[in-house]
Amino acid sequence: MRTEDLVQGEVPCIGRAGNSAFTMNTMPPADESAPRAPKIAVLACSVFEREIALYVSGAEHIEELRFFEMGLHEHPERLRSTLQANLDDLDGRSGIEAVVLCYGLCGLGTAGLGTLRHKLVIPRAHDCITVFMGGKEAYADHQRRCAACYYYTPGWNRGLRVPGPDALAAMRAELTSRFDPDDVEFLLETTRQQWAIHDTATYLDLGTEDASAAAAYAQKCAQWLGWRFEQLRGDPALLRDLLWGNWDTERYQIVAAGAKLRHAPDESILRSEPAHTDSEHK
Repeated sequence: MRTEDLVQGEVPCIGRAGNSAFTMNTMPPADESAPRAPKIAVLACSVFEREIALYVSGAEHIEELRFFEMGLHEHPERLRSTLQANLDDLDGRSGIEAVVLCYGLCGLGTAGLGTLRHKLVIPRAHDCITVFMGGKEAYADHQRRCAACYYYTPGWNRGLRVPGPDALAAMRAELTSRFDPDDVEFLLETTRQQWAIHDTATYLDLGTEDASAAAAYAQKCAQWLGWRFEQLRGDPALLRDLLWGNWDTERYQIVAAGAKLRHAPDESILRSEPAHTDSEHK
């Protein structure tokens, strides 16, 4: 796959990987002796834009890559309808063997997705932090050790979607255009109270070129908030193997064509069921 072949999704996205100001390192599959990687299309949240670019250079098996705006998990129905519309569009493609979702359960926003022609593959993850951590076990272990952590990544930093002075200023500007001053201050104070349940800014990165600058930004936010700061190098294995077709059922939910992705209320997080059942998005 050539960099210039990357395409955007149908909703506004942070940027187009082929046009962004960063380079892509050559990254072969985790196991070069493994069987041929399947031909895939990738639907991904823009929070992973630079991380994906880092790990897909030379990935001729990726036929199409679409990015979607950050924050869609805050509107699960919109996330679901957006991704399903793109899955329906990809059902018309005969040159792919699977569709990969660079998402997690994401507030149940991916529950209910399905395709008629291709299998779906998605990490067993509640959200993107699991992917940055390298797996649900690593995420759960860190949560046990730091329950009050708030996670920062390069993508979330770029989107100004992490606690800090820039996010608060952006929020104030947006609210001021819609509400009276007293209402604006009330909403901002509510946000500050929500931030106050945390005490640590945990910065995660997967080795992108902007990692150092993003870490410094996260540390600046921590100082402004009066929080502790910690920097952790993430584990790229879950994302890399997702993109290169190294799928196992322990780390990934594989949904056959015609079935639906559902929430599993246990440690597996996700499950698959026949599309003809009457289950809700759960």
